[in-house]
Amino acid sequence: MYALIPCAGHGSRAGTAQPKQYQPLAGQALVWHTLAALLDARLSFDRVLLVLSPDDTLFASLPVPPHVSTERLAVGQVGGASRAESVRNGLQALLEQGAQSKDWVLVHDAARCLITPEQVRQLIDACLPDTVGGLLALPVADTLKETAPDGKRVATTLPRTGKWLAQTPQMFRVGSLLQALESGLQAAPDAITDEASAIERQGHAPLLVPGSAWNFKVTYPEDFALADMVLRTRQGHH
Repeated sequence: MYALIPCAGHGSRAGTAQPKQYQPLAGQALVWHTLAALLDARLSFDRVLLVLSPDDTLFASLPVPPHVSTERLAVGQVGGASRAESVRNGLQALLEQGAQSKDWVLVHDAARCLITPEQVRQLIDACLPDTVGGLLALPVADTLKETAPDGKRVATTLPRTGKWLAQTPQMFRVGSLLQALESGLQAAPDAITDEASAIERQGHAPLLVPGSAWNFKVTYPEDFALADMVLRTRQGHH
């Protein structure tokens, strides 16, 4: 079983001078909080692969937090122009490093730095007996509105029954996911917004595993303040 973290983006919506994954949060770079959860000794990953941009020089300069073991961490500077390309390239790297097509891989957003080992374990336990795999997700709680063509006014209210917000990790077989991403990138690259969407295009139905509202993706400036507060609270409890 492997974990793969695409970390080659620049996070333009975050409004930070450097890529958001390297923005300091609670005393260390955001990405190290993400890595710490996935490198936890209670999780049985053979390797955790961090996929960086080919021109990334920042990660290597970051100090390693003293409480994090990097024994199972691998770094591959094979990131692509899109998230889907980065994941595809990372899967190819795992196969080159000895992974098998039938092995499981959990793909997790670097910017979801509040993930916990317990949530990852919950996904693994739910998906291991499944034939397809699945993802952490949350049922939509808010009312959904669709905009008019001008993007400024409401056109209609959408029913929220059966709607879920996709999160990560998303867990699938290495070979199946690689094939799905390669097919999707060739036929409909804009439609591949996560791993599950690629698997769905192959005619499969991924398993929905209830996640946590705390597992949000740090995207906008205000998200950093909230994530920092949560991380410092957790550190205080420890």
